[in-house]
Amino acid sequence: MRILFVSYPMLPVSDASCGGAEQMLWTLEREMAGRGHHTSVAGCEGTQVSGTVLATGAAPTAVDAFEGRAEEHCGAVVQAANSGEFDLVHDKSGFFWRHAGELTTPVLATLHLPRTFYDRALFDEIPPDLYFNCVSVSQAESFRDLPNLAGVVPNGISVERFPFKRNKSDFVLWMGRICPEKAPHLAIDAAERAGVRLVMMGQVYPFSWHQLYFNQEIRPRLDRTREAVTWLETPSFAEKVELLSKARALLLPTLAPETSSLVAMEAMACGTPVIAFPNGALPEIVEDGVTGILVSDVDEMAQAIAEARLSPEVARKVAEAKFSSKTMADGYERLYSGIVNEAVPSTKSAA
Repeated sequence: MRILFVSYPMLPVSDASCGGAEQMLWTLEREMAGRGHHTSVAGCEGTQVSGTVLATGAAPTAVDAFEGRAEEHCGAVVQAANSGEFDLVHDKSGFFWRHAGELTTPVLATLHLPRTFYDRALFDEIPPDLYFNCVSVSQAESFRDLPNLAGVVPNGISVERFPFKRNKSDFVLWMGRICPEKAPHLAIDAAERAGVRLVMMGQVYPFSWHQLYFNQEIRPRLDRTREAVTWLETPSFAEKVELLSKARALLLPTLAPETSSLVAMEAMACGTPVIAFPNGALPEIVEDGVTGILVSDVDEMAQAIAEARLSPEVARKVAEAKFSSKTMADGYERLYSGIVNEAVPSTKSAA
């Protein structure tokens, strides 16, 4: 198949991408290209993938520049999608699918966010060649009424890229976007109460409310904890893997109803337990008392840091069995085939 993947327009896609949707796109595109599909990725200049890059413009440096950048990005994608060069557009950006009615090519939109994060009006009029998929069972439950819901394909990772390590160092890890719903400030508090060093990896995106959150909640804690917290804003993939494999535990004090968690899967692949709030799909990923510990607040998280003694070998086996990129790609291949085969007759009749 000839597949055009659409990325988020604000940052380039690579193996060092911070955002979960960007990481999923990179992993899935790599898997599909390896299977012989012709893959292209519409994204920012500097995007590095296995197939062809359709550069839609430069990543913005100004704060709150989303609207102008999104318009530029979507215009380039519409033009490419209507060129006749693709069988399917797979939207991983979270918003391009709103332009599906302008295309002659069917669109599959992966819904990465909780239902409550989307404006209800977005789902009022669904074009016939626009399809959706969810990434977890708990997320799909909230979208049961959505027309053209093609199925659930859980996220996966390239397990072989995450080395297993039995012996751990004496630090805990937080990794993700530095924003209020991911709550890295609570990870700092939990590590401080447990008396253990914390390493933070993640970017502050160019949004004023993210920067305000960093200045109000994170910077004062970094100043207060001094050498007890290390922040790496843009780690390389090699740095990320090394820290994931050495960490005593990964902390996920997320306040959002998560639809998935790539970093939890990656930690398990490295044999590192996950200590998390049980929001959204996290109980589908973290098996309490086996691959991690589910906690209800910062105090319980601090206690779990001090007491957690789980088997690294079991965590690795679970990651291999449940969260491989091969299993994810199998699921998407089935969706792609069904959508393209269903869309062909309507496309021909329209022509």
